[in-house]
Amino acid sequence: MSYFEEMKEKFKSLKGKKDLVVLSIESSCDETSIAVVKNGREVLSNVVASQIEIHRRFGGVVPEVASRNHILAISNVYKEALLQANLTEKDIDAIAITYGAGLMGALLVGVNFAKGLAYSLNLPLIAVSHVHGHIAANYISHAQLKPPFICLMVSGGHTAILKVEDYNKFSMLGTTVDDAAGEAFDKVARVMGLPYPGGPEVDKLAKEGNFVYNFTVSNSLKNTFNFSFSGIKTEVVNLVHNAKQKGTIISNANLACSFQECVTKELADKAVRACKTTGIKDLVVAGGVGANARLKEKLSELCKQNNINFYSPILKYCTDNGAMIGAMAYYMIRDGLGLASLDLTAKPNVEF
Repeated sequence: MSYFEEMKEKFKSLKGKKDLVVLSIESSCDETSIAVVKNGREVLSNVVASQIEIHRRFGGVVPEVASRNHILAISNVYKEALLQANLTEKDIDAIAITYGAGLMGALLVGVNFAKGLAYSLNLPLIAVSHVHGHIAANYISHAQLKPPFICLMVSGGHTAILKVEDYNKFSMLGTTVDDAAGEAFDKVARVMGLPYPGGPEVDKLAKEGNFVYNFTVSNSLKNTFNFSFSGIKTEVVNLVHNAKQKGTIISNANLACSFQECVTKELADKAVRACKTTGIKDLVVAGGVGANARLKEKLSELCKQNNINFYSPILKYCTDNGAMIGAMAYYMIRDGLGLASLDLTAKPNVEF
């Protein structure tokens, strides 16, 4: 019997197992993270080796550098994850891996490590979408949360409003037609001379400023759930460049505050309108930009005004981490989904 045929039988048996322990690996960008998650909600360990300081000197993530550092870190992160969970390899029921979306080289490091681990331990390999993992981060933070709910997905690579009908059933209500919100934050931070990662720096600086510049959002999308942030980004860039040419001094704090206000208002307004349109009373935020303090504040205020329950992951689960992948894998296993063979490869883009 081949490995995959044997894993099919083992995979079926996991669906009825009372306690399911998943070791999960995330390496889609510049964090090497491995976690051990029990029953989709209980995090036994979540080890993250960050590369922020390495990439800061370049002003952003360099894919080749990220891949090499994943290779250097992943074995030690794996050992530490088991140690912190106080478990051995024999206690693990399945291996989960982010196969996409993300940087191809970075993903391949995690995928190949996971395949080798699954084969050597004779365990089922579960392929998990990075995007779905971010949604599942909310299950870790909120024991009472369950579908259906509306999800505002905001990260460096994705911005979308999703209807989560069940743990493994998603439909897209709207997405970005150009830049993702996180990408716009990073580019605006760069033009202001702020260090990488730019999003948190804009959030921090905005607290010191005032709303001075009313940047416009795409009027053509106002009756949809789609987003466009390229125009706002370009307005900021042009404002800064014109000021430099004229020798005019612009307050970075006011610029950060104004930009952030316009972007977060657009995100919050459409997310809440999606809840009102569908009649769904639960709204979650997911992705790295979900850590933005002003966005969470706006969403919380609007949800209270409209009798909607608002959920966001605790801060350490907003950014990339292995625990969210383990949480998602649990619900995939329960529904008989995600079993991968040893020919699994990385994908830089995946569907929602």
